[in-house]
Amino acid sequence: MKRLITLTVALLLIFILIGCNNTPKPVKTVEGNINTYHKMSDGTWQYDGHTYQYRLELSGRMPNADKDTVYVILSNSDDITFEEAIMASGFGSHTDSYFEVEDAVFVEIN
Repeated sequence: MKRLITLTVALLLIFILIGCNNTPKPVKTVEGNINTYHKMSDGTWQYDGHTYQYRLELSGRMPNADKDTVYVILSNSDDITFEEAIMASGFGSHTDSYFEVEDAVFVEIN
């Protein structure tokens, strides 16, 4: 009888642990014109194994441009400016201004 109770408790714990697996799952895949990325079930965004809290759409006009440019960036910071995006996209002369993939990544430029 003691074995049956121990087995029942063990199985119950296993089922609880399996049920507590809150790993986010992709709910939407977006084919960006630079990178493909995923919206996850917990509201985060994922690209190439990196998870980001925010999807930013930054629009503005580059110097001497005829129309606005829109950058779509996945980021863990919500305060990236359009000017920072310009520099990080390769228009800046310093590679120091480029984003580290852990911090932010470009997924679309329109």
